[in-house]
Amino acid sequence: MTKTDLFIKLAKPDENGISRWVKTSEFTGEYKSLQLGNGGSWCRASSTLAKKYNVEFDKTLTKGNSIDAVRLNGFNSEKVFSQNIRSDIKEYYKDKNCVMLGINGTSENTKIEIDHKDGRKNDLRVSDISTQKLEDFQPLCKAANDAKRQICKKCKETNKRWNARNIKGNPYPFYKGDEDYTEQLGCVGCYQYDPVEYRKTCVEKITIEATKSTTKFIMEKLYGDEKQ
Repeated sequence: MTKTDLFIKLAKPDENGISRWVKTSEFTGEYKSLQLGNGGSWCRASSTLAKKYNVEFDKTLTKGNSIDAVRLNGFNSEKVFSQNIRSDIKEYYKDKNCVMLGINGTSENTKIEIDHKDGRKNDLRVSDISTQKLEDFQPLCKAANDAKRQICKKCKETNKRWNARNIKGNPYPFYKGDEDYTEQLGCVGCYQYDPVEYRKTCVEKITIEATKSTTKFIMEKLYGDEKQ
């Protein structure tokens, strides 16, 4: 039985997810493993318990700042993004090269990590392992993934997307949209979201632009002196 199950058994929440105050002094015998001691990992904000219930603490019963009692105060209606990745997706990408640096090594910075393309991690479909798709992820070496993480953090703070022309030789800032983050596009169009799609789109755009320019150049050479 997990610690979450143990506490639920002890607290006995009702059909609305509300329990009595359970004093930490009750964490004995069968419930000894619930003793908080080192931060109470089983009931902290990121725990399985807190994802299902609103967990409250009472620190007023004794002196100091230790938790004296815990209770459940209803179900947690806020959806929490899970970073779990389905095993078959991990298996598919583990031997692939980093899509940014083209490496797959054994040192700490060159090892492959499976990256959520969407750096904001707010799409609950991607959070659910039953609805995840291969194209929601990409292989990045640790160094590239660490850099992307900071870039995405800044974008989230400013709502200004990263300009691909920060890399010399990249012809366009974005493969779709512009620097302003919008709910409609999300991360789509940003180099960091999908550098492979960025390169493919750039080839298509340059080809179209070059074709138009060539046609215009030839027509001006042949018929430039004729009035329309």
